Amino acid sequence: MNSGRLVGIIAIVVGFVLTALAGLWLALQATGGEVESAGGVVIGAFLAFIIVAPIFGFGIFMYARGGEEEELESEMTQQRKLLDIVKSRGQVGIHDLAIELGVSVDSVKDLVYRLVGLQVFSGYINWDKGVLYSAEASNLRDLQDCKNCGAPIELAGKGVVACKFCDTEYFLP
Repeated sequence: MNSGRLVGIIAIVVGFVLTALAGLWLALQATGGEVESAGGVVIGAFLAFIIVAPIFGFGIFMYARGGEEEELESEMTQQRKLLDIVKSRGQVGIHDLAIELGVSVDSVKDLVYRLVGLQVFSGYINWDKGVLYSAEASNLRDLQDCKNCGAPIELAGKGVVACKFCDTEYFLP
């Protein structure tokens, strides 16, 4: 559990404890005759609400924010694993990557495109064979023909060139 969620849970628990204490105090005051009218109890409850509501709100905000941070950390961990696997092996099957990362093939594809967008991965992928290759950027900069079929390659997007004949994509830094 990350610190944001923990802080959120603590704030929510503190809010509940303060609510219980305020309610107990108001009940004791009303039954002990200290407060003579219902208006006094209502004002006391309103004052307690003013104190406790921001604590609850902060707790809920921190809990939700912690969940977002946890998702982001999970995605970054998967990206690091993918980079480590591809760089250490040089080439790896997309299905093997999906199994090792515990995600779908489409998720692997999204991870690769995000890494290309972040300019931390260079290499190429052959979608027909389902193989992802790591390559040095200097080798890809001068690339004119597809390494898979020999056909000319064309720019397909920012940092991506593709062979329209064999569906191989090359990612440039």
